[in-house]
Amino acid sequence: MLRHVGPPERRSRRVVAGAQRAALLSAVLLAACSGDDLGLDPTQRDYRQDMRSFVQSIATYTRSINPNFVVIPQNGHQLLTQNGDAGGAPTQTYIAAIDGVGREDLFYGYTSDNTATPDAERNAMIAFMDLAESNGIQVLVTDYCWTPSLVDDSYTQNSARGYISFAADHRELDDIPTYPPQPYQVHSGDVTTLSQAKNFLYLLNLGSFANEAAFLNALRATDYDLLIIDLFYDGTEPLTSAEVASLKVKANGGSRRVIAYMSIGEAENYRFYWRPDWRVGSPSWLVQENPNWPGNFKVQYWETGWQSIIFGGEGSYLKRILDAGFDGVYLDIIDAFEYFESL
Repeated sequence: MLRHVGPPERRSRRVVAGAQRAALLSAVLLAACSGDDLGLDPTQRDYRQDMRSFVQSIATYTRSINPNFVVIPQNGHQLLTQNGDAGGAPTQTYIAAIDGVGREDLFYGYTSDNTATPDAERNAMIAFMDLAESNGIQVLVTDYCWTPSLVDDSYTQNSARGYISFAADHRELDDIPTYPPQPYQVHSGDVTTLSQAKNFLYLLNLGSFANEAAFLNALRATDYDLLIIDLFYDGTEPLTSAEVASLKVKANGGSRRVIAYMSIGEAENYRFYWRPDWRVGSPSWLVQENPNWPGNFKVQYWETGWQSIIFGGEGSYLKRILDAGFDGVYLDIIDAFEYFESL
């Protein structure tokens, strides 16, 4: 099959798993400018609250257009409490703004793919996920494993806790897994809310599909309750409202929800909004290229210039997602606050 030629491969987060995390942080800190060089004052900025406020503004904007639009931040679960600990006081305004929380590597993939997440890390994340569930926030887990017994265990453990999950056999999120042959807890009922979903598919990199038609037909042939996909097939041209609408019916006839992936903590130089004259520092909120993800740039996400690209105007990223008829948005690089806290 021909490989799709398009933007660099997108992953669901811009960090690598487990053992590579420390190396990535060191590389970022060595490559990045100092906080003083960036004009940042860590004694005055609350980077976590900046991200909460950003997500809250996104929710307010989208629901002013579609009251049923769902907002799901991925990772960055420390934002759920005021002090960043699972036992801390919940940040109620932020919690009220979101419908779900995405979490990677909960049971498999934290240190390496197809390997169980260590108990300490898993339990710490579960404490936050249970906090979300107790506050009416649906948890969506992406584990990275492919051995059938591990895939089965991932689905079983997540379901037992009330989480919706997807066992991805490739971290690149570039295929529809062949195991299990049907989505976990497949059913033909209609899915109109996150709480009604029993399973989901997370598919971002489309190089394994010959063309856009093959990609869309493959999705239409599935019975997943939720689809998390990119607005764009080739990085610049968005899916049409008719194409998105055609994905909202499972192969078995039941309705489903279609959610758009969007990164808000980094700028990507293969997106529609990128300008050829942009450089680090120009625009002022464009901070530093991620050394592990060429073409992805840290941004001062609290700045109006960046936020206006994401939402608000007719040409904004979110307006394009809304115009295409998506049912919600899956927000990535929510944990960008960690980068600025480390400067």
